[in-house]
Amino acid sequence: MPRVICTAKMCEFGPHFEILQAGGFEVDIVPAEVDLRKEPHRVVEQVQGYDAVLAGAEIYSREVLQELPDLRVVSRYGVGFDAVDLAAADELDIAVTITPGVNHHSVAEQAFALLMGVARLTRSQDQAVRRGQWERALTPRVWGSTIGIVGLGRIGQAVATRAIGMGMHVLAYDPFANQEFVDQHGIKLVSLDELLAQSDYVTLHLPVTPETVDLINKDTLAKMKEGSVLINTARGGLVDEDALIAALESGHLRAAGLDVFKKEPLPVESPLIKLDNVLLSCHIGGLDRESHRDAYAMAAHNIVKLYQGEWPEECVVNLKNTTDWKWAR
Repeated sequence: MPRVICTAKMCEFGPHFEILQAGGFEVDIVPAEVDLRKEPHRVVEQVQGYDAVLAGAEIYSREVLQELPDLRVVSRYGVGFDAVDLAAADELDIAVTITPGVNHHSVAEQAFALLMGVARLTRSQDQAVRRGQWERALTPRVWGSTIGIVGLGRIGQAVATRAIGMGMHVLAYDPFANQEFVDQHGIKLVSLDELLAQSDYVTLHLPVTPETVDLINKDTLAKMKEGSVLINTARGGLVDEDALIAALESGHLRAAGLDVFKKEPLPVESPLIKLDNVLLSCHIGGLDRESHRDAYAMAAHNIVKLYQGEWPEECVVNLKNTTDWKWAR
């Protein structure tokens, strides 16, 4: 009987168990006390001997994958795949899948939670009231402001519709944008430089690739509108954190709302923690109950489909030149 190990956090409950078992798999989970994000050296130890892994945010480097000769599928919970060395997975004939289309509304809600939190000084106001201080403050109006969306895929589109509902002007940068969606919602497509210069709020919704690593850096931050705000619920690798910290400390940026970081968990010594004009959360953008359930279910279905000889093309992110992949080696 083929075996699956669930390494993602909070995988102790949900329909994925029944889906995998009905598909003919023996299913195990990593012990609750083991956190593979904090203990990456234990990935091989935990996944050794399994045919598939329903994976979380832990790292599957070339070195790790080479130590897992039985592994056929890394089925990622969520839409990010930067934690997996795709080139190595290709060479080792390991299929890597994601779960598109299940958590875009959740991520969009988190982006707006951070945007509104920094726009209306929610954290500092909460802390002041708790200290017995009644210090009211004037903040810029969100209605009528301009939001720049970098990446207009499912999540970017979900952000756009919410921004329109908030009365914001919407700019977007995406070379592959859905023109029908753009026209239908009155979105203005612009270059990245134009977006940075004109937006009061810049929000990132694109994957980390060799072309997008540190997309937000010293040079691009300098192009951002004075007093603007950066929101990142995508991937920490998109932002040069040292450059961002400098822009926040200088006042060039008014604030930032960050759900993702270069290193996760965010080290307690990070200067970001000490900045009052930064609102932080712990990569929870895609984690509402419904998205959590649906993403695990899709990740399980991806494993079962591959085992049964199907090819969930929308979900497989590697092996693009392969037409005859088989579960059995």
